[in-house]
Amino acid sequence: TPGDVRIDERWTADGVDGEAVSWSVGFGPRVEAWVLRPAGSTGPLPGIVALHDHGGNKYFGKEKIADGPRGAEPGVHALRERAYGGRAFANELARRGFTVLVPDVFMWSSRRFPLDVMPGEIAELAETTEGTEAERYNAAARPHEDLVAKYCALLGTTVPGIIAAEDRIAVRYLQSRPDVMPDEIGCVGLSGGGGRAVLLQATCDAMRATVVAGMMSTYAHLLDRNVVSHTWMLFPTGWSRHGDWPDIAASRAPSPLMVQYLEDDALFPLEG
Repeated sequence: TPGDVRIDERWTADGVDGEAVSWSVGFGPRVEAWVLRPAGSTGPLPGIVALHDHGGNKYFGKEKIADGPRGAEPGVHALRERAYGGRAFANELARRGFTVLVPDVFMWSSRRFPLDVMPGEIAELAETTEGTEAERYNAAARPHEDLVAKYCALLGTTVPGIIAAEDRIAVRYLQSRPDVMPDEIGCVGLSGGGGRAVLLQATCDAMRATVVAGMMSTYAHLLDRNVVSHTWMLFPTGWSRHGDWPDIAASRAPSPLMVQYLEDDALFPLEG
């Protein structure tokens, strides 16, 4: 459950009422999230957890898919054009009649690891990379994820385990709000956000509908050239002894599930 929940800011813009909220998951920096609703709405609405992607970009999290109190964050426009048709899709869902929660998750944005806690040889990648602050940070964050996965193994957990747990905490927060129908909750995400959606719907009975975009393949078809491109979220430790990634996605059938594919996706072969 979320600890020490706070509402830090409120705003209205472009047909959306927004709140900046934060909570503790018990370790590390506070989770920061945005709650978006149709402007002027008062009664409870169905809820959606909008899950940001991986994208090799940990500097931004919720900012990739939502406009906050100061609009679109500088640096996300090119990313949105490439991956989201140029839109902040969480705000669009809010305008269509949902209460939308957009949380950061472990390793991203408000939950990211500062450079000064990374080992020197990893942090130095930021110093030797030319570009914006975000580009420099992301150069170090990519190999740092491998180190985080090692620490998780040493501590008896996994990267996908922590991320799924934090997303379940976000669901608990969304259900606790009086402006949400607690039995009408869904989730949606693209790429790494789709991976989060797979894990969330498999581990959280509150999910009434799930949308996974661009994060589906059998493991066999990721070997050998595609594994290098993917996050640890896609590989729950030891799971392949028992089942495949699509099995996790399908584990709550017949709960509504929509999976979208890209026919020429460089990260996932069509056969998979």
